[in-house]
Amino acid sequence: MTNLRQRIARAAFIALAPLLLAACGYNVIPTQQVKAQQAWAEVQNQYQRRSDLIPNLVNTVKGYAAQEKSTLVEVTEARASATQVKVDALTITNPAAFQQYQQAQDKLSGVLGRLMLIQEKYPDLKSNENFLALQSQLEGTENRIAIARRDYNSAVGDYNTTLRTFPQLIWANIQHAQPMQLFSASASAQSAPTVSFDTTPPPTPSGVTPAQPAGAPPPAAAALPPGQAPK
Repeated sequence: MTNLRQRIARAAFIALAPLLLAACGYNVIPTQQVKAQQAWAEVQNQYQRRSDLIPNLVNTVKGYAAQEKSTLVEVTEARASATQVKVDALTITNPAAFQQYQQAQDKLSGVLGRLMLIQEKYPDLKSNENFLALQSQLEGTENRIAIARRDYNSAVGDYNTTLRTFPQLIWANIQHAQPMQLFSASASAQSAPTVSFDTTPPPTPSGVTPAQPAGAPPPAAAALPPGQAPK
């Protein structure tokens, strides 16, 4: 009789074990983890797509606006810095590594914004078919990056919430699951880059005589009151 009870109890435990594990989130955590990792891979893919467009873009702009050397150098250096940051599946649980990656990509976004504004100074560049095609591809890629980051943040938000929610947190502690990092809006993303083409000289401070152009006649002397001799 005792053996029969033990067998029944063992069979009941075996039957209920999957339900108990599912109720405790045993399968939820790895499922959401994989989803977040897939979203992270898509973010990397879109950033790589942007990086591959930049050399052709820089060369096209250089052909029409070589004098914009400082901006072109900034873009090239920012791209090099961004590609040198090593990332993998563990980056999203490493705050320092994740922040380094985001800062490098955000810096590249900022200088790219300034580069694209250069076209306003060069009508020939603005109408160049190759430049227009690259501009369209870059804009499309930037949109894909924004969507990929949004989807990643959504997947990570669900995963991190699961890690802190009972009863899933029991399995999270047993599995030593670590929360993942979220993308945050950078300062450059909060405002559009601005470029000024104004060539108007700054106002002359009060009490200072403005400099005369070379070859210009000296300024006329101020008129004196009647009867007063010049000094």
